[in-house]
Amino acid sequence: MQSKNLTTIILLAMLFGGILGAIFNLFFMETTFVSVFLVNNVFHVIGQVFIDSLKMLVVPLVFISLVCGTAALGDISKLGRLGGKALLFYIVTTALAITLALGLAILAGPGEGFNLTSAVPTEFIAAESPSLAQTIINMVPNNPIEAMANGDMLPLIVFSLLFGIAIVMAGESGKRVEKQFNDYNAIMMQMVNILMKLAPLGIFCLIAKTFALQGIDLIKPLLGYFIVVASALLLHGLISYSLLIKILSGLSVWKFFQKMRSVQVFAFSTASSNATIPVNVENAKGKLGVDNSIASFTIPLGATINMDGTAIMQGVATVFIANVYAINLTMTDYLTVIMTATLASIGTAGVPGVGLIMLAMVLNQVGLPVEGIALIIGVDRLLDMMRTAVNVTGDAAVTVIIANSEKALDKKVYNS
Repeated sequence: MQSKNLTTIILLAMLFGGILGAIFNLFFMETTFVSVFLVNNVFHVIGQVFIDSLKMLVVPLVFISLVCGTAALGDISKLGRLGGKALLFYIVTTALAITLALGLAILAGPGEGFNLTSAVPTEFIAAESPSLAQTIINMVPNNPIEAMANGDMLPLIVFSLLFGIAIVMAGESGKRVEKQFNDYNAIMMQMVNILMKLAPLGIFCLIAKTFALQGIDLIKPLLGYFIVVASALLLHGLISYSLLIKILSGLSVWKFFQKMRSVQVFAFSTASSNATIPVNVENAKGKLGVDNSIASFTIPLGATINMDGTAIMQGVATVFIANVYAINLTMTDYLTVIMTATLASIGTAGVPGVGLIMLAMVLNQVGLPVEGIALIIGVDRLLDMMRTAVNVTGDAAVTVIIANSEKALDKKVYNS
């Protein structure tokens, strides 16, 4: 009952935050008290403290959860099987997401007839994205403590898995260490519960600030692009995942989405897959009935390599920018976009705004002007929030499917 009440309170906090922010944007942003004191100080500070509090838990939680999950498997061959399944599902869902996005974008044609001279100034400096070879090299940390300090997820995951495997191989010594890590894991979950109590206030401030600063004016000139991305996100989030769950596990789709609401709200308000890891792991174990050995492995992995929402944005944005600059893309170009965006999702940091950096890489692959990204920056924040909600839903959907296939899903909990 408590979690239902919390979800309701969080949804109300989002609603009132959005309404208040929109009112501030329309009528009061020229007032110093509102724009400087409330929006850029009070709302900003409380919202940022809430985000930082969640991020504070990410590294210790991922490390402890993955070590516990790997050690709990007790079988190294099972770890390889789980990893193979997770990687396959995540790559397939990402490829499916961007294919759907490209199909919708080609049909809708956002950006056709767009008057570039009336758009926002086309100036965007893209950060250099790492090559595939460098991404593979970076997966192995030369200093795991540095990887933890920097929040580098892939190296952290690799080190955590190796640590968990070593615990399994260490026999009795490993079992003693595993018990300690299980205790640490229980403590981390209590820290998550403490922060959940602060969630409504933090989310209220985040949403109020976003709407106060952005309003709805920036959405109007890019309405076509916004609608296509939002439609693709909804279709993939609701239909693709529903079909996968129903076909591959036979579980109730309604129960899944009913129990994912609080996680989706968190993801939407924070726009960070990484910050949502603690909430998603706890939800998968407590509400969806997934065994800890699966949830603590697949969800942190998914937050790192499963970026379906980001891939959707990249697909639609590519077509939009091509239409704006009147550049025709061939079927080969579209296939290149699918391949590049799917691979780019591996190693993409689960933090706000990183999708734009990866988009620059996709645009370069098909010869489109990177400065076109400036056209979509205005509406990207809201879309970033939506695609993060899709990303974490995908992580949980794959986790449930894998848990069911491994007979590590408590169906009584799932159906309760």
